[in-house]
Amino acid sequence: MSWDCGFKYLFALSPTLKAGVLCKLQGRDDIGRIELVQKLARENCQFLQADRKALEKAEQVDDGGGGERAREAAGAALVLRKVWSRSPAPERRGRYVVVSGTPEKILEHLLSDLHLEAAQDKETETLLDDFLLTYTVFMTTDDLCQALLRHYCAKNHQGKEDDSDVSCRKRKVLHLVSQWTSLYKDWLHEDEHLKQFLKTIYRNVLDDVYEYPILEKDLKEFQKILGMHRRHTVDEYSPHRKNKTFFPQFSVKENWLQHRGTVNETEEIFCRVYITEHSYVSVKAQVSTSAQEILKIVAEKIQYPEEELALVTVSFSGEKHALQPNDLAISKSLESSSRMFVYRKDLTDSLSPFSENEELQQRSVRILGINTWDLALELTNFDWSLFNAIHEQELIYFTFSRQGSAENTENLSLLLQRCNEVQLWVATEILLCSQLCKRVQLVKKFIKIAAHCKAQRNLNSFFAIVMGLNTASVSRLSQTWEKIPGKFKKLFTELESLTDPSLNHKAYRDAFKKMKSPKIPFMPLLLKDVTFIHEGNKTFLDNLVNFEKLHMIADTVRSLRHCRNNQFGNEVPSKEHHELKPYVHHLHVIDNQQVLFELSHRIEPRA
Repeated sequence: MSWDCGFKYLFALSPTLKAGVLCKLQGRDDIGRIELVQKLARENCQFLQADRKALEKAEQVDDGGGGERAREAAGAALVLRKVWSRSPAPERRGRYVVVSGTPEKILEHLLSDLHLEAAQDKETETLLDDFLLTYTVFMTTDDLCQALLRHYCAKNHQGKEDDSDVSCRKRKVLHLVSQWTSLYKDWLHEDEHLKQFLKTIYRNVLDDVYEYPILEKDLKEFQKILGMHRRHTVDEYSPHRKNKTFFPQFSVKENWLQHRGTVNETEEIFCRVYITEHSYVSVKAQVSTSAQEILKIVAEKIQYPEEELALVTVSFSGEKHALQPNDLAISKSLESSSRMFVYRKDLTDSLSPFSENEELQQRSVRILGINTWDLALELTNFDWSLFNAIHEQELIYFTFSRQGSAENTENLSLLLQRCNEVQLWVATEILLCSQLCKRVQLVKKFIKIAAHCKAQRNLNSFFAIVMGLNTASVSRLSQTWEKIPGKFKKLFTELESLTDPSLNHKAYRDAFKKMKSPKIPFMPLLLKDVTFIHEGNKTFLDNLVNFEKLHMIADTVRSLRHCRNNQFGNEVPSKEHHELKPYVHHLHVIDNQQVLFELSHRIEPRA
């Protein structure tokens, strides 16, 4: 092992050892001093970052107060580790990676590492991406904006920087901002802090471009960025506002989170329209969708004349309110925190609900007439539209935010809800089929659909269908499974093996790794991986951000990019199934396990 810390570090000894002793290590130092370093590390010593001048100054100080002065000079605010490239010995290069630090020092180190003319090396690109993906864990957007403004507007005290250094520093800040807005896209378009920051820094660039002509290219880039925000009006932004105190906790109180919690009229959600107490149709629609539009979807789904139905919101206290055709049905149900039901109109126009069995008596098994590849393809297209809309930040908020996470994870929540509903849909379709021969056909159909989803690299629906077939209320149907042909049982066993959780889902991970993109992962497992990293590692170590943990999380989140490297082809289901899209988009499910078990025992009583 080689320790080359002479250029960047000082050791501050722990209180149990002699105060003020500094240990400077070079690659040529002997093994005895390396052992000393290891002992000091066990004694809770810290790396103190210092530039060469600070290091030389600290070494000249006597033992009485040198340690403390070195701590002040270096700030004890950044811990780096030297790693070596894997090149052959003569070409091996060492570089420092961030272990932990304060937000300000991590940002400072990141800016110092950036290269402007040449392409970024992989390590710097990764550090930049890690920081931008995870900064909301340890600082607010306002904090980051003000820190970047301070770096951009920093004064050149006593001529320590020449003009090229000043312009380079400014360009690095602008490059980071460009990468930031590119990564977040529309995620930050409504954030007031960012809009004000962009406007302020743009004015600064305008002022500086005459003194530093090299900023002209960056100015043009900023004009493009501002073009995305031009429709918004913002107040003047003061770069001199007092900086917020740093607290070692997740910044869930960040101002820009609040607007994302309000539901706007163009936002799409899954709306549950209940047929009975435990049976509903899942409708993906905009918040501004009218009651008439939703009623039309539900009527078609349950095969009942639309004119004989009405939408009713039922509050938790039992109060009922009939919706008019032009009412904004979803908005009404959200405002009153109530469930939406479909009721029947009788001859006197009074409303009466469906009973648990009444709606299903004449129900036909439409899925049996649909081509399995086409159905799987429609499932994949729908899942892809949900998966492709997920922003990487949603996984960060889902993991770290214990309260109100749904406010910032809308798209992720939709895909997770969809996975759950597909699983319930499989069980519902099978258990509502009272005829044994058709039930056997249904099970075979779902096995084939699961195989097609795997072939189409849609592991989200694949897992959901297999889990639906393995639901206790379905797997107990011995008469049904006995009549499944051997080749289908063999195929199902092979599919089941991919969902085997042993060895941390090794079978799934190996198979998914071999699949080319585009592909849809099983999202619950991806979230489990991120949560495992989060709960197994502290976010803060001695009030310093544990950046190694955040790198691991960012690395896992980045797997979404690989999955979305390409877009799915333009393959569409055959046109002969005109009802396929509404059938797949609006699933009819029973969400109560007790009801599913009752149906299971009704169609196949216990012997």
